[in-house]
Parts: sequence; C-alpha cells; structure tokens
Amino acid sequence: MHVFRPGEFQKFIVHHIGNKSNGDGARFSETLTDTSRINGCLNQLIESNFKSEELYQFHFIHDVELNPMNHFASLVFQNSDSFIEQSKNIGRLLYDKSTHPQIKGGELCLFYLKDCQLNDDIVDCIGLFKSETKDTVLKIDVTNDGYGLTDVKGINTRKIDKGCLIFNTESQNGYLISLIDNTNRNTEAQYWKDDFLGIQNKKNEYHYTNQFLGLTKQFVTKELSGDNGIEKADQINYLNRSVEYFKNHECFDKTEFENQVFQNADVIESFNKFDQIYREQNEVTFSNEFGISKQAVKKQARSFKSVLKLDKNFHIYIHGNRDMIEQGVDSKGRKYYKIYYDEES
Repeated sequence: MHVFRPGEFQKFIVHHIGNKSNGDGARFSETLTDTSRINGCLNQLIESNFKSEELYQFHFIHDVELNPMNHFASLVFQNSDSFIEQSKNIGRLLYDKSTHPQIKGGELCLFYLKDCQLNDDIVDCIGLFKSETKDTVLKIDVTNDGYGLTDVKGINTRKIDKGCLIFNTESQNGYLISLIDNTNRNTEAQYWKDDFLGIQNKKNEYHYTNQFLGLTKQFVTKELSGDNGIEKADQINYLNRSVEYFKNHECFDKTEFENQVFQNADVIESFNKFDQIYREQNEVTFSNEFGISKQAVKKQARSFKSVLKLDKNFHIYIHGNRDMIEQGVDSKGRKYYKIYYDEES
C-alpha cells in the first residue's frame, strides 16, 4: 500500500475548458489564484480523493518524451516559473481533446505542490482536476432582523470528477501518476485517461494481481457458463478458490494457481486458451510469476460473488467445500439442492 501526503501549495490557477465540438471555447487566467485561506480544504480534497493503489505512467508509441502532457510536466518540474504558461498549454490540449458530445465544460484547476510524501520519498507534484458537476450549498446571510438563505453553486470539496497527480519521480519512464475519473466511464468517452493524459498502468504487483483476478473472474463467469456443462455451484467454487489462492500466497505462480484452483486438465486447457485471447484482445501482458498485492486482492474480492440465487425464493451463500452441496431433479421435474452440514448456528 503506497503512502501519500500532500505537501505545501506553491501555485494554483483556474481555467475554463468547454466542449470544442459545441464551440464553447476556453478561457485562460493570466494570474495565479490566491488559495491561502482555503489550503486546508484543498488538502482535504486531495487526500480524500487520491486513495487508489493503482498508479499510472505517461506513454507514447515510440518515445514517452513525445507525449504532450509528459513534455509540459517536465518543463514545469525543470522550471516552476513556467507554471502559468504550461498550465495554458495543458488547457489547450484538453480543449482539443474535448470533442465527444457527452463531455461537459468545466473549470480546470492546476496546482503545484512542494515536498509531497510518496512512500519513502519526498517529491514535488503537479496536480490538476476538472470540475464538471457543480453542487448547490445554502449560504446563510445575516440580515437586519434575522438570517437569509442564498443558494450558491460550486465545487464539492469531497469529490473530484476528474483529476490526476503527477509526481516528480521515475521521469525516464513517464513519471508516477495517480488518476481519478468518476464520470464518462463508457469507452467512447474515455478521453481523460487515453486522449488527454495518454497514460497506462504501471506494471507492478498491484497491476498484475488486479488484472489476473479480473481475467479469472471473466473466465469463470462467462466461459464456464451453464451452457458448457459447468454448474453454478462449481463456478462459485472456482471463484472462491481463486481468491483463497491469492489471499494465502505471497507470490503468484500460474501453473501452481491452475492446478490448485481448477484441478482439471480440460478446464486448465480452456483457461489457457481464454488467457491468450484475452491478452491479445485487450493488448495486455502478464507475468506468469509475480508478487501478490494484498490491496488488489481485497479490492477484487468484493466483486467475486459467492451467492447462488434460486428463483426469487432463496439465496445460498457458498464459502467453501463444494462436496457439501448436491444438485438434482426430483420425479416432478423440480430442481433442488441438497446441503450437508455439521452444526447449525
């Protein structure tokens, strides 16, 4: 689990970026914004939002230095006095990429933090976030004979729509980046991560663990469906075994995983074919051996459902020992499950 603590605010600026296809235009500030009275709120905003263990890095097909955002960030880290100029370049780039009809206009806030803590390192950081959705708060006004209320729209200090932190470390590999994207999750509108920032997952233990558990879940729930003769209870058993393997091991070994989880030559062969197709279609690479991230296991385990739903009458939670449940059909054609147990609690 990586540790992050924001440092001291050195610079802050706000631009407005519209939707280019709608001809909204963009409005750029010429001076920095004074945040001295709200630095506490801004720190809270950053700390409460940037909690993901997943880290990213800039990339480009041939050379990461050709990535525009990587270039702008490098110039700021080399000379922080260029912050205003480069913030405008970043705003222009975002405007050029804001062409999808679902993209909303909003304020682009950029800031420079000095002496942030990232694990055991103290590094500077460039941050940016875009506010697309405004919240309404009630402002209390003092009047001559009491109080009045005024509705005011502004940025929610607890939730960021889109944002990223660029840490001044591992520059040769495209820096380390933390990402937020809470809107426009459909593939056609993934402009923030792909078109604007141009980033990819950092290949580390968290990434490999997260990806391989995701692959396994897709294989079990989609490939090993009832149409292929695999009972729902067996699918749940495979999912439970997968999570238990990752929970009980420090290092992943693909061959060992397959033998312990699937325990069947035909299923293992089917899994390897699915694995190969998955890697090709999603353009991802996995190592067959890697250290296991417990944070990634904890995150993925939440989506591994162990509930057997029977019509609208019963839900059976299966946590282990597949031998304790049997499936059958009675003489009237009704399906049933027979469950064995030692103690009732």
